[in-house]
Amino acid sequence: MSGWRSANLVLRPDAIRERLLRLEEVISRLEELRRLDARALREGFREAWAVERGLQLGAEIVLDVGNHILSAHFGVSAQDYEDIIAQLGAHNVIGAPLREELKGLGGFRNILVHGYLRVDPDRVARSLQVSPTRFSEFARAVRAWLEKTAG
Repeated sequence: MSGWRSANLVLRPDAIRERLLRLEEVISRLEELRRLDARALREGFREAWAVERGLQLGAEIVLDVGNHILSAHFGVSAQDYEDIIAQLGAHNVIGAPLREELKGLGGFRNILVHGYLRVDPDRVARSLQVSPTRFSEFARAVRAWLEKTAG
């Protein structure tokens, strides 16, 4: 599920902060693309691919960071991507409102990556409108948690 696994996993705040910086880059690019609606995504494959890739990258960074925190700090092995979000909420890394907003992120990531279903331009367009804010809230929450936990 993630590239963080190792036998003796230790919380790596610098690596988390580095990934959060990458997430900020992704957020910036997604904000540039926010003007696109479902019609534009249906008609322009370049735009659709750019949006889908940005959403995928954002989701993967969120899930990767979350998985590392759970494994390294709490000794928790998440069952799947959705469990990462639930466990982050249960361990007070993210608040309940953000946990609710991020619910479904793992499934959406899987659709984007594996194409289990035809990617719905309406769903992608809706996600494009809310994801930059949600990803930013996630980055803020993790940074605040790191400050309290790792200094």
